Amino acid sequence: MPHSRAIDNATPRRGVNLSVDANLLREARESHLNLSAILERALIEQLRRSRAERWLVDNKDAIAAYNALVHQHGAFADTMRTF
Repeated sequence: MPHSRAIDNATPRRGVNLSVDANLLREARESHLNLSAILERALIEQLRRSRAERWLVDNKDAIAAYNALVHQHGAFADTMRTF
């Protein structure tokens, strides 16, 4: 599963138009929040979740096969346990 990337300050930025609740925007500006940085962090986190979900869907057959194998034969570590 790919790791989420950190914000790369060297990457060029692009201006975008967004619709935001007017009250939230007013309060964010009054609090001197950096909306661009907040959006980038939120996008990185959401993309991380989306990639993880997609990875699980793409690999569900292999995961099920592995789980069936472990259920049938046990895990390798089972022979190493001392407890």
